[in-house]
Amino acid sequence: MASTTKDFASLGVAPFLVRSLASMSIKAPTQVQSACIPPILQGRDCIGSAQTGSGKTIAFALPMLQQLSKDPYGIFGLVLTPTRELAFQIHEQFVALGSAINLKSCCIVGGLDQMKQAVELSSRPHIVVATPGRLCDLIRSSSHGSWNLSKVKFLVLDEADRMLNPGFAEELGFILGQLPSQRQTLLFTATITDAIMHLREKEPAPGKEKPFLHLTEAETTTPSQLEQQYIFISSQVRECYAYYLLHHLCELTGAEALVKRKAQPQVNNRRGQRGRKAESDAEDDDTPELPQTILFVSRCRTAAHLSLMLNELDIPNTPLHSHLSQRERLASLNDFRASRKPLLIATDVGSRGLDIPEVEVVINWDVPRDPADYVHRVGRTARAGKKGTSITFVTEGDVDLVSAVEERTGATMKELSLPEEDVLEHLNKVTTAKRFATMELHEEKFGEKQDIRKKKQRLLEGKSDDKTKMKKRKSLKSADKA
Repeated sequence: MASTTKDFASLGVAPFLVRSLASMSIKAPTQVQSACIPPILQGRDCIGSAQTGSGKTIAFALPMLQQLSKDPYGIFGLVLTPTRELAFQIHEQFVALGSAINLKSCCIVGGLDQMKQAVELSSRPHIVVATPGRLCDLIRSSSHGSWNLSKVKFLVLDEADRMLNPGFAEELGFILGQLPSQRQTLLFTATITDAIMHLREKEPAPGKEKPFLHLTEAETTTPSQLEQQYIFISSQVRECYAYYLLHHLCELTGAEALVKRKAQPQVNNRRGQRGRKAESDAEDDDTPELPQTILFVSRCRTAAHLSLMLNELDIPNTPLHSHLSQRERLASLNDFRASRKPLLIATDVGSRGLDIPEVEVVINWDVPRDPADYVHRVGRTARAGKKGTSITFVTEGDVDLVSAVEERTGATMKELSLPEEDVLEHLNKVTTAKRFATMELHEEKFGEKQDIRKKKQRLLEGKSDDKTKMKKRKSLKSADKA
């Protein structure tokens, strides 16, 4: 049953937090907040599921800060997330909500100076928001007694479906071994998985209740105000359709365009040279008026290639993918949040948890193989009750994937038809830009460092396997002799 709670005070939230929420123009709790905040304040573990954009961060942050205010010490709470971008966002929300109690929060992620992060942890912040890999590295390398997690009161796994995947198992197991057994554990996700439900059904530790469970009432896991569309095309002309779509996005979706700005010269950071198209005269400017839009792709190379190609076509954008440095990733997000660039071209590092309410359109360059990834992608728009549109390019090999997505969401995508003749008018221009982008990637040796790192990792894993086999052989020989 939907909650009828109309204010945070009636949930038991302390006045100082109510005032912090009001300063952020947040006055009424969402369903997941109404359901989860009281049992967490009562000391219960919690598993919370709700649609993207429903305010899950506030649902766990408020009780943590309220309990911290009674007995402030560090390190009081640990929040683990699967992506760096989400970690920074959660950290920022804690800082904003905890300003009244002089909260000390730190963000521990890869890609930034490890020594500085070790110093931050040594100062014992109240809240640590981290990705598992970097936190494990810092725990293993920390000086004895400089800091530890032995007094953590709260552990939060945000995007818990991802955190409980096998890929995080080793790191998560190591971190859990550093935590006290007497703590509150909070899991929040937009996607309930078998692994999460298994935790719910486990016999609780002596003296503890089973975790409080809140499941979203909605039949679907996509926002109710989301208009879901698809364009069925040949994969050979997808770039051409994307170019036409971006130039007509406002009229096709009814979204509001950001203020049109003169295209800025695009600079290649490696070579310090301006793109050829950026040097054209102002009268040749073909910059479209765009709403705030995220274009999702599956691979880093695709994101980089599309970004260069669209720069060449005078469509302002900024990329977000794991081959960028952490500073470049943060700069891209800042440009997009501030509307300096209306189009973000992102891999799935940007699909989870990012809260940018102004996003009006999400475009899927491809249909995700995992329907849950589709849910997280399109959840970047139509947030907090606002309207939004998702448009997915569907090619000849994607029909089964679309069926899986529709079965998962319980919603049917509507076909969006574009005039083929008008689209293909730009074929030569788009093909030229595509060729230029390919040459740029080749000159930059895109992905070379990552490929070398992967080869080294495979080599190390192979040596480790060989050592294990040798030990087994020696053990068997010893057993035979015995």
